[in-house]
Amino acid sequence: MFTFLHAADIHLDSPLRGLEGYADAPVAQIRQATRRAFDNLIELAIEEQVAFVLLAGDLYDGEWKDYHTGLFFIDRLSRLRKEKIKVFLTSGNHDAASQITKALRLPDNVHFFSSKHPETMVLEELGVAVHGQGYHTRALAENIARNYPQALPHYLNIGLLHTSLTGRQGHEPYAPCALDDLKGKGYDYWALGHVHQREEVSRNPWIVFPGNIQGRHIKETGGKGATLVRVEEGGLTAVEHRDLDVLRWALCRVDLTDCATLDLAIDAVRQGMEGEQARAEGRPLALRLQLVGKCPIHAVLHRESASLTEEFRALAVGLGEMWLEKVQFSTERHEPLSESLGAETPMADLLKAVDRLNFESATLLELVPEIGVLQSKLPPELFQQGGLIADSPEGAAPLAEEVKEMLIARLLGQEGSR
Repeated sequence: MFTFLHAADIHLDSPLRGLEGYADAPVAQIRQATRRAFDNLIELAIEEQVAFVLLAGDLYDGEWKDYHTGLFFIDRLSRLRKEKIKVFLTSGNHDAASQITKALRLPDNVHFFSSKHPETMVLEELGVAVHGQGYHTRALAENIARNYPQALPHYLNIGLLHTSLTGRQGHEPYAPCALDDLKGKGYDYWALGHVHQREEVSRNPWIVFPGNIQGRHIKETGGKGATLVRVEEGGLTAVEHRDLDVLRWALCRVDLTDCATLDLAIDAVRQGMEGEQARAEGRPLALRLQLVGKCPIHAVLHRESASLTEEFRALAVGLGEMWLEKVQFSTERHEPLSESLGAETPMADLLKAVDRLNFESATLLELVPEIGVLQSKLPPELFQQGGLIADSPEGAAPLAEEVKEMLIARLLGQEGSR
């Protein structure tokens, strides 16, 4: 009986994005997060007395800023050497971009698979055969899995591969291959990398993306870590996820449908934050707050969004080791705007015009000449060089709706004060 550990997408010394602009950001945690998560991986390997560790690509994050990244990596692998733990690793698309990586001299307990062709490493004492190939170029478009050898008879066969399979949202289609390509090799376990969300693609045979070991931005939420595999009498008896992350990202959706006052809304937000904090199990938490629901105070929330954002930020800090990455005001009106406006008036016409605005092909600078006045009223992340921006294509639509609702809420507030 023995165990082995499967991890991928270490992205050592990769920056955590989304918190840097805030004065209360956890700078030390941000800078050291990937290293500390990798330390947790090493500690887990030693604690579980694993026979070997599989690292399925993207060990680094492209070109290093200095050589200390490589020295840190070598030092940690040397700890495994002292414990007689072997390491099998393959390069991914980010590793292929680094010239320093190729010149790195690794400890003798480590085997770095060739990037030219598949290789097989046999561990006779365990009855294990590990097959793998790395990337020779960053944008690897060929199906390298097709050239992997068939399973060796009477061995536990493991394939180590950095791949997008048939494609995964948010990931480049590198080393594409079909599920049948992998199953056809007759291996017992495929240790994959490249996709940052854990996924058990198949259980017969086991084909696993362990996810990355540390979330780096709001699109990488929830627990991050590695997969521990137990082997007995030549067969896999357990495949378990183990958390390794040291700072967790979370999307906190709070439904304000039943909140008729700001006090009730703030209480609901506090409860949502406390729930996410409990799920983080003592880790520092970087959180995006999303307010949803057909809400009685929809207009008030959007009109006061700037001050409420600061109040929510203070609430997060007050709960301890929690930071707001962003607040999204995504509530809806109880009734359509046309019904709430009543009679046809110039203000009603203006509000309807704003409601029909399409922000996809125009910037706020083109729509509102007095951009300086507007910019002082809206969150700074909405602007770049005077224009509307979104942090991603899929984020453009909700961001545009948020801007639209802010404008309508402010116009309604001005109308009500006359």
